[in-house]
Amino acid sequence: MQTKTKNNHIGRKIGRIRELRGMKQETLAEELGISQQAVSNIENSEKVDDAKLEEIASVLGVTKEGIENFSEEAVFNIINNTFKDNSSNNNNYLCTINPIEKIIELYERLVQAEKQKVASLEKRLSKD
Repeated sequence: MQTKTKNNHIGRKIGRIRELRGMKQETLAEELGISQQAVSNIENSEKVDDAKLEEIASVLGVTKEGIENFSEEAVFNIINNTFKDNSSNNNNYLCTINPIEKIIELYERLVQAEKQKVASLEKRLSKD
């Protein structure tokens, strides 16, 4: 036997997207110019008016339709299907660079550029 639940609680979807974005209620409230309590009330509301939903979507970096159609189950399915293992099938999603090596490489380039500037300035000074 399967029971049907209401999946279109817009407030819960807003709250979950906010959490997935790593945003606190206080931050969302500040961006919207409202109180944290007002954000809490919105997240507890089953429906949100379209204008407010558009504004919230903009702050969260998603579309209004993205909020309306948000499915936590779909998010986790995508994650599970994408990051199962590090076989050759998933190489498109794995980090293939070593960030420490990149930092060192960039630092060495910066040092070399500074050395060239110093050499150029010393050359100009010796001409005078």
